Amino acid sequence: MLVNGVNLHVVQAGPVDGPLVILLHGFPEFWYGWRRQIAALAAAGFCVWVPDQRGYNRSDKPPGRDAYRLDLLAADVIGLIDAAGREQAHIVGHDWGAAVTWRVANRHPQRVATASVLNVPHPFIMAKYLRHSLRQALRSTYIAFFQIPTFPEWLLAQDGWQPMVEALRSTAPAGLFSPAEMEAYRDAWSQPGSMTAMLNWYRAFVQRPPSWSPSPRVKPPLLMLWGTHDTALERDLAPLSMELCDHGRLHFLEGASHWVQHERPAEVNRLLLEHLSAQHQQ
Repeated sequence: MLVNGVNLHVVQAGPVDGPLVILLHGFPEFWYGWRRQIAALAAAGFCVWVPDQRGYNRSDKPPGRDAYRLDLLAADVIGLIDAAGREQAHIVGHDWGAAVTWRVANRHPQRVATASVLNVPHPFIMAKYLRHSLRQALRSTYIAFFQIPTFPEWLLAQDGWQPMVEALRSTAPAGLFSPAEMEAYRDAWSQPGSMTAMLNWYRAFVQRPPSWSPSPRVKPPLLMLWGTHDTALERDLAPLSMELCDHGRLHFLEGASHWVQHERPAEVNRLLLEHLSAQHQQ
């Protein structure tokens, strides 16, 4: 599907005339990271679109870090809404997909029926918090490593992407990612140019940070789901993010890891459907 100058691979489910929901994955996943949510949303009557975001899996991988600036990633989502022939969509994002969701809701509020973000704070809050929290800075050292040209791609690809596999498993409960699931991820990471494109999201954010002028506030109704055992992000980032929402609601998933939609699918699905359906019925 051609949107915003790039071809995006999009998985679709549910009735074509249902309210549109766009699910945005994060690093280092692809559309497959939402497999436990797609059927539940479709069964509830939603038209579900799940793209491989630019740089990932079967979608285009434009060269250069500037092709992965947050405003371009947000414009891809607006392009998907346009391609569906809709004025609005419910946007749901995890990890980097959540960062894109924050940006779409901030810059294009009229196109967002609801926003839902999983385990990533408002990027404005994250940047501000990093300047004052040594503990969070230490947790985020991998972002600095990803700024090095070429070497991270080489290192992560060793032994059939084993460093990537170990990174996923070390941040999740034992057994959450099965060997079969890891093979699907290995295949996605092995697509030509994928890893450089995926890391360019980090490089663009650090080297070409977005402006939040005139305001970082988010107007659409927003639900934040936050697993409290996230090894990369501190819990305090969640309530601080809520302070920038006109209509925000925060739900902690106690004891859950960063990978909440994998680890607690029934609870995540229930909370998402409550949020989406309540707004749709208004």
